[in-house]
Amino acid sequence: VLCSSSPKIEGIEPSIRQSLSVNPSLYWWRLMKQSSLDYKIKARNKNEHGDFLALDLGGTNFRVLHVRVLEEEKVVDILGSQTCSISQDIMLGTGEQLFDHIAACLADFISSQNLKGQTLPLGFTFSFSCEQKKIDESILLRWTKGFNCSGVEGRDIVQLLKEAVQRRGDFTIGFVAMVNDTVGTMMSCGYRDQSCEIGLIIGTGTNACYMEEMRNVKRVEGEDGRMCINTEWGGFGDDGTLENIITDINRTIDQTSIKPGVHIFEKMISGMYLGELVRLLLVKLTEQKLLFKGQRSTTLLTAGTFPTKFISEIEEPLSGLENAKRILSSLNVPYDSVDARIVRLVCDTVSSRTARLCAAALATIANRIRVNRGLKHLKTTVAPGMVRLLAPDCDITFILSQDGSGKGAAMVTAVAQRLALQSHLVLQPFCLSVHQLRTISDLLMKDLIKGLGKHSHHKAAVKMLPTFVRSTPDGTEHGDFLALDLGGTNFRVLHVRVLEEEKVVDILGSQTCSISQDIMLGTGEQLFDHIAACLADFISSQNLKEQTLPLGFTFSFPCEQKKIDESILIRWTKGFNCSGVEGRDIVQLLKEAVQRRGDFTIGSVAMVNDTVGTMMSCGYRDQSCEIGLIIGTGTNACYMEEMRNVKRVEGEDGRMCINTEWGGFGDDGTLENIITDIDRTIDQTSIKPGVHIFEKMISGMYLGELVRLLLVKLTEQKLLFKGQRSTTLLTAGTFPTKFISEIEEPLSGLENAKRILSSLNVPYDFVDARIVRLVCDTVSSRSARLCAAALATVANRIRVNRGLKHLKTTVGVDGTVYKKHPNFSDELQAMVRLLAPDCDVTFILSQDGSGKGAAMVTAVAQRLALQSHLLEDSDGDSEEED
Repeated sequence: VLCSSSPKIEGIEPSIRQSLSVNPSLYWWRLMKQSSLDYKIKARNKNEHGDFLALDLGGTNFRVLHVRVLEEEKVVDILGSQTCSISQDIMLGTGEQLFDHIAACLADFISSQNLKGQTLPLGFTFSFSCEQKKIDESILLRWTKGFNCSGVEGRDIVQLLKEAVQRRGDFTIGFVAMVNDTVGTMMSCGYRDQSCEIGLIIGTGTNACYMEEMRNVKRVEGEDGRMCINTEWGGFGDDGTLENIITDINRTIDQTSIKPGVHIFEKMISGMYLGELVRLLLVKLTEQKLLFKGQRSTTLLTAGTFPTKFISEIEEPLSGLENAKRILSSLNVPYDSVDARIVRLVCDTVSSRTARLCAAALATIANRIRVNRGLKHLKTTVAPGMVRLLAPDCDITFILSQDGSGKGAAMVTAVAQRLALQSHLVLQPFCLSVHQLRTISDLLMKDLIKGLGKHSHHKAAVKMLPTFVRSTPDGTEHGDFLALDLGGTNFRVLHVRVLEEEKVVDILGSQTCSISQDIMLGTGEQLFDHIAACLADFISSQNLKEQTLPLGFTFSFPCEQKKIDESILIRWTKGFNCSGVEGRDIVQLLKEAVQRRGDFTIGSVAMVNDTVGTMMSCGYRDQSCEIGLIIGTGTNACYMEEMRNVKRVEGEDGRMCINTEWGGFGDDGTLENIITDIDRTIDQTSIKPGVHIFEKMISGMYLGELVRLLLVKLTEQKLLFKGQRSTTLLTAGTFPTKFISEIEEPLSGLENAKRILSSLNVPYDFVDARIVRLVCDTVSSRSARLCAAALATVANRIRVNRGLKHLKTTVGVDGTVYKKHPNFSDELQAMVRLLAPDCDVTFILSQDGSGKGAAMVTAVAQRLALQSHLLEDSDGDSEEED
């Protein structure tokens, strides 16, 4: 284990001290002396100019560049570049073959750049372990990264290059400066940031350099100033220092490499080996029948068939699981959705170990610089170069490096042994395919049509309620309004002013009032008397008692709106169950409570669903906003439907905003094929069993409890927490939805998971924390995908209604799940694009849809909505709606 409390991290420090006095790889540039480094540092600040050649060799491809440094403009321009490949035969051939190939490519490039008559100085970036004697003399210590050219180790690289150029005789090169890639990285970044004193490479190989005090560099004369040290930390562990954290998979990687026993640290963390580490782990898990039904393919068993780039693709936040499936198909293994998630977990564990080990080593260097200088606090800059593998996760792990862990690949087996055997039963039902989502979309489309029908509405699970909002704001609205916003355990009262000329909606004052559990479960009279009391306090505080202002009432529960000022509560949700309210007119109940007080008056009341308010507040900024979406404590959507399809309201022309109340989707059993046992438990223990099934699968009111019940189930099956359940874990409501967002945070997620698990009083380890994160990801991902399927249905309906091949529209969004969860919005938007490819959907966040939106609806509604009235339901023939 590599962590701050472990003696193993301290093993790097004595290795550095020993190397500085015994066998260092010094970069021969030095500060504070008239040496090469002194010259370069000064030159990069003020005196550079001229043309240069550059060679960059560090892997299976190398580059040749023509670079011009412009003194006056302080600009470095690349005038031309060419990439050349190096075949396996050359990589394993003779040194003469390699340098002749380099010289040939250099000749071709010089010719293409019309430089044959010039003799330009050349900078040679040679990214292998070298001991630098002088700026133009560098001895190769050992090959790495798959190279093993004979006759090169122990030789001067500059001399070998010059000899190859002389053998050709058709061009010349000037002075050659050897540049280690890590030092080059530090120097190029130092040009932009003068505090850059550390260079880091983590790509095909890995290395770091830093500015060491000259008094500590025992093999070079002088005590003053500093010198850049090329650590060659890839060799850390070659002496057995890391034996306690090396796994069997690491040993296999080392034993089958070109140079066994050499560059152990590099083989644990660099891109040259990570893909193979993952492949060997997948083979091992398959042999143990924990993956792919125990069936190994020839491709999977073949070395090199899982390149490191696959890890990056599989860990992509949006497309990772789809990439995993594509890659597993290419490996010819029989996989399912859970296999794909476990492979993703394997990749995450291997890359995470890489980042943490790299962070441990980098922290050692930073601490050394600080101690060297006698500082309590060091501010420095690290120059990461060629971060092909980890970016940006390597930065993330740097921040978390104080808690670096080296459990690495061994953890994967522990995860798989405890999770994979049962994961098909526990997590598989939550993994919805695109085919399933399209089926869900088709089912919702039928329910939308059913809800709109005059004869079928009363039997519809998705109620499709007319809102009598026939238009978005046209800019003529103005005046002062009150707004009430009731949708949860708190409600707000607002004073809103709409300014016509400025086209601005201002909140002049607001007040938040809480609703106790007793009131939520008491009588309707208690609830509305409490609302009226809070409204009276607010009106008094705003000096509005002498005015009678129109009021927009955002009431975020399923209602059937008869008129703009008449709205019948269909049913309570979100934990409310006040008696004597369902089936009653909300506006009338509010007016009666105000009359009982008798100390203030209100004007006309416009009932506003929160989703409609969201759409209207966003529509004030974006005229193409025709969909409103709430995904927070509850969930709902509204959209502009063609009047000819709204069978329950008179009129054929124009459009009307429909409050879908899609939370009820599935109440008639439509979603039975995707409902899990956990969903059924959530429903059965809710205040209203059998009601708002869709909402209970995706909204913030229930997501935390879904995760808690999954954790309990996994614990009962002894797949988590050593099978030990705590009283806290077994108590409903102890895992709020905000925990999911915290655990899925990219930077601090695992640390948050540990803190949260501690609060649940369960005995957890590092693997448990990762599994909990996987459970959270699975639940939130299903929520986002189901929400996307429903939203895609609405967008597709608008497009078809209008006979368009392509629709461009905007969704106004509100709700804590969308706003606060780190991945939800990205996954939702990506899935909408996939399920509604002919719709260009833009998302904008609502700015107080329940307050400003309510005022806008009230203003528009007074102008338009009273022109419509609701037709009575009928049990007549519904053939036209079918």
